[in-house]
Amino acid sequence: MKIAVIQASSQIEKNRLLFQYTRQAAPDSEVLNFGCTSSEAHSYSYLEISLLAGLLLNSGAVDFVVTGCSSGQGMMLACNSIPGVLCGYAPTPMDAYLFAQINNGNAISVPLGEDYTWQGEENLQKTLKKLFSEPFGQGWPKSQAERKIRDSRLVKEIRRKGQKSYLEFMESLDKGLVEKILRKTDVLEYVKKNGVEEEIRNWITK
Repeated sequence: MKIAVIQASSQIEKNRLLFQYTRQAAPDSEVLNFGCTSSEAHSYSYLEISLLAGLLLNSGAVDFVVTGCSSGQGMMLACNSIPGVLCGYAPTPMDAYLFAQINNGNAISVPLGEDYTWQGEENLQKTLKKLFSEPFGQGWPKSQAERKIRDSRLVKEIRRKGQKSYLEFMESLDKGLVEKILRKTDVLEYVKKNGVEEEIRNWITK
C-alpha cells in the first residue's frame, strides 16, 4: 500500500508526528510525506488539501491518504465532497478501526488541534496504529461481516453513480482555486511520475 501524509497548513507543527506515527503504524507500506511544512512557499487550507488528496487518490499515485486539520471534521467533510474519496473521521483508535473494517475507505482525517497535550500525541499514535492493525474491509462485528462488507460496497457504488468524475469536478471549480493547488509541486511531480490514470497526468501538465 502507498500511503500519503498531507495535512492543512494550520497544523504544520504536527506534520512530523503525523508522518512518524503513520510510518510506525504501517511498516510494510510506502509512506510519503507531502507536508504541509514550514519550508513551503504557500499555505493550504483544509479545502485545498482535500482537492490534493483527491488528485493523489484519483490518479492512482497512492492508495490511501492520512490527513487532518484542527478539528479533523472540516477535512473529513471536504474530502467527502471530492469524487473518488471516501474519508473517515477518527478522533479515537476505535473510530479508526471501525472505519477501516466497516467502511473500507481510502482516507482518514484526524484532529490535530484539540486538547493537544501529551495525551493528544499518545492518542494520535494509538489511533494510527489501530487503523492499520488489520487488513481493511473485513467487516465488524465478525458475526455480521458479510452484511457489513456488502453494505460498504453498495455505499461506494451509490457514491460513484451520484458524482461527477474527478476531472469534470475540477474543471467546474474556480480557476484560481485550481491554480493554487497546482502550485504544490511535490504532489504534482509525484503524480506525474507515479499516477496510473493517464488522463489526469495529462491534465496537470497541459
